[in-house]
Amino acid sequence: MTLLQVSAAAAPSWLTMASLSLLPPVVMVVGALLAVWRPPGTSLRSAILHFAAGVVFSVAAVEILPLIMHEHSPVVVALGFALGVALMLSLRQLTRYLERRAHLRRASTPGTVAPAQTAPIGQLPWGLLLAIGVDIFLDGLLLGIGFAVGAKEGTLLAVALAFELFSLGLATAVELQQEAFAKARTVGIVVLLAGSLVVGAALGLTLLSHATGGLLVFVLAFGLAALLFLVTEELLAEAHSEDESPWLTAAFFVGFLLFLLLGMMAWHGLTSLII
Repeated sequence: MTLLQVSAAAAPSWLTMASLSLLPPVVMVVGALLAVWRPPGTSLRSAILHFAAGVVFSVAAVEILPLIMHEHSPVVVALGFALGVALMLSLRQLTRYLERRAHLRRASTPGTVAPAQTAPIGQLPWGLLLAIGVDIFLDGLLLGIGFAVGAKEGTLLAVALAFELFSLGLATAVELQQEAFAKARTVGIVVLLAGSLVVGAALGLTLLSHATGGLLVFVLAFGLAALLFLVTEELLAEAHSEDESPWLTAAFFVGFLLFLLLGMMAWHGLTSLII
């Protein structure tokens, strides 16, 4: 059984799909450039992280859960979700171990300056970057499936994802700048992350648009775990490191509502074709 019935006549041209698929990654890089060009203050940084968390949480609710729930495959969902949680938790533990080992190595090296007197050394936040990478790749898969259904669905979804990736570009660049990364390296990392959407879109269009329900649901359940980890353990955890205020908390709900409304328009035609 397939998850989607795709009409070949509804599919847009390859030029249209390529140009619209590049819109969200380009917007993500623009968000990163804005963040490194004029780094936000602590309050604005917290607001950006809250907003990005709301958008990603809305992605899980609007894009992922409806497709997962429709298939009624609890065993497949449990396996995919459990694997996603295990991978994200293992990566976080590995990242913390590597950071502690690097800190001890610097402290024990003869002739090194005390940590308090050195400039901060950037440590890649692997947990955050992997979770964002999985999120963007999964968005690409869904974008490819959307284009396989039709030009309207793919176009609306590309616009909705552009809002999501803009906020993620801002949030990622803000966190990398917080870790004292150079501006060029920060933008380069964001470019690599943004490229995963194009890869996901190609796979979604060519492979998963005709995949069996079980395979696609497994991928979606895995991605759902990564998205929830990104929201709760990365974005909101960093956002709550600053003093909370009502407008900062409201940024989360603004992000959620914005993508909810965009997602409702983008996925109205797509969900009607789910069988």
